[in-house]
Amino acid sequence: MALGSLDTNSRENTRITLGLLEAVGSGKAPTQRGLAVDLRIALGLVNVYLKRCVKKGLVKVSQAPARRFAYYLTPQGFAEKSRLTADFLAWSLTFFRQAKESCGSVFDQAHALGWRRIVLVGSGDLADIARICATDRGLVIVAIVDPDAANSSAGGPPLLPGFDAIGDDFDGVIVTDLTGRRHLRASTEHAVGRQRILTPSLVPSPSPAGEVNR
Repeated sequence: MALGSLDTNSRENTRITLGLLEAVGSGKAPTQRGLAVDLRIALGLVNVYLKRCVKKGLVKVSQAPARRFAYYLTPQGFAEKSRLTADFLAWSLTFFRQAKESCGSVFDQAHALGWRRIVLVGSGDLADIARICATDRGLVIVAIVDPDAANSSAGGPPLLPGFDAIGDDFDGVIVTDLTGRRHLRASTEHAVGRQRILTPSLVPSPSPAGEVNR
């Protein structure tokens, strides 16, 4: 099934799985901590995905020195990586166009409100595109808040677990979380108030269960 026909949670699962398979298949012996930073997910979630890939026969694990583990792609894993790459590229072109239009529209709203310094809530592909759109409009992304992602700056705005480290040196918040985490939306509203939050049309409503299907 092509990614364009999958829901947001399924696309996020596919993105993480593909990134993991690419990292394991690179031959660079990535650590779980390194994978967490590269994939912008929590360390514990890396372990969940690795176990899932091993169970599906996509990845093989073996004992390495110093009580470490080495991961290898199986032939089935190489085939799955190729399939996911083709699907993901097809979806990415469509997603980029939709995301750029959606972010552009919400940043026009922010500009009309007099906002100049913005915090994004939710890391990932939409946040990356939002950063591009913000620069085009002369807006500054102060930080990206995501308590479930590994802390990293990666040469851009800091990725933070919450608003405590930001203070009040920003005008408003743009939601860029595509996973529908109710707890993230609720904590954001509690921290800044609903009147300081804008949401692109591409962002789904928080899921009833408040969690992503992993």
